[in-house]
Amino acid sequence: MLPIRISPSILSADFGKLAEEVAAISTADYVHVDVMDGHFVPNLTIGPIVIEAVRRATKLPLDVHLMIENAEQWVAVYAKAGADLIGVHVEACPHLHRTIGQIRELGKKACVVLNPATPIEAIEWVLRDVQQVLIMSVNPGFGGQKFIPSALEKITKLRRMIDERGYTVEIEVDGGIKIDNVEEVVRAGANVIVSGSGVFGTKDYAATIAELRRRGEAARRA
Repeated sequence: MLPIRISPSILSADFGKLAEEVAAISTADYVHVDVMDGHFVPNLTIGPIVIEAVRRATKLPLDVHLMIENAEQWVAVYAKAGADLIGVHVEACPHLHRTIGQIRELGKKACVVLNPATPIEAIEWVLRDVQQVLIMSVNPGFGGQKFIPSALEKITKLRRMIDERGYTVEIEVDGGIKIDNVEEVVRAGANVIVSGSGVFGTKDYAATIAELRRRGEAARRA
């Protein structure tokens, strides 16, 4: 059984003291880094230089989510900057299998990402080639959005597809996940939980991470 992993998104962190914010989530499993280019999504966030700084600030693996066009031109740059796991959107990669191959050839874990309206059938033929699938439970581009309930059915369907094929693929979910709804996300079949404002919007990050993990593990045992 895959472990519950917590991946706080620094999109909701205080960038004025980013190194301190990253240090304060040291009990998590990953640091989730949202890269947006202002084209694929209507927002512009961070680039490789910031990822290099985050890499220096933590020993945790960097879970880098590329919400960008022409991702195949950038995976090597972000790998060099310090990414450990690189996620690319099926909607932005016309040659998805090739881009996943690039990530793996760089020695990084490959993740494929689905927007809320994209069916899981779009990634059926690359499932065996990735370590993780990220299901967006909000429309990408901004933090602090509300969870889209239909994502639960999508998670369940994807988990069934993975299990029927006998693959060992983790399901990550990103968008609107907090302490009060993490259990239903895990029950649906996810094991990697991204939470931005759900962690950085609380007073005690470590306590929040511990509670997300506790509730996730309890939901899986139920």
